[in-house]
Amino acid sequence: MQLYQALITLDGWTFVAQICNLMIQLVIFKKLLLNPVKKVIAERKAKADSQIADAEKLRTEAEAMKAEYEQNLQNARNEANQIVASAQKTAAARSEELLGEARAQAAALKQKAEADIAQERKKAVNEAKDEIGGMAMEIASKVVEREIKEADHKDLIDEFIKNVGEAS
Repeated sequence: MQLYQALITLDGWTFVAQICNLMIQLVIFKKLLLNPVKKVIAERKAKADSQIADAEKLRTEAEAMKAEYEQNLQNARNEANQIVASAQKTAAARSEELLGEARAQAAALKQKAEADIAQERKKAVNEAKDEIGGMAMEIASKVVEREIKEADHKDLIDEFIKNVGEAS
């Protein structure tokens, strides 16, 4: 027990020496270990702050690029819509132009056909007149050759009508 008692007793000089030893250890610990650790921590903090600032800068640039991309995309869509609208207007105008040309050609063909029909009709009428004139001349020459009686006159008219019917 005395052995344990010696461990528990407090001696003044030993206590002062232990306190001095503790202080020396703290100063050595602070100089050799604590300051370099603080320096490493400060460097890491500065590096982390720098990386955070770089990331924030990159995020801002990315947002600006995204806004620019969206603006360019919207401009491209607007331009595409304008091109499509212009193409539709051009196509509509061209189709109207083609329809107008087709109508004009159809009208010209119709007018030409009507003119051809009128000309053929005139030609047919003139031919009929010539034939009628020729038949009238024949009848007149036959009438002159003989004296016409009522029955002969009727026969001549029937013959004339029959010849006109065959000619047309």
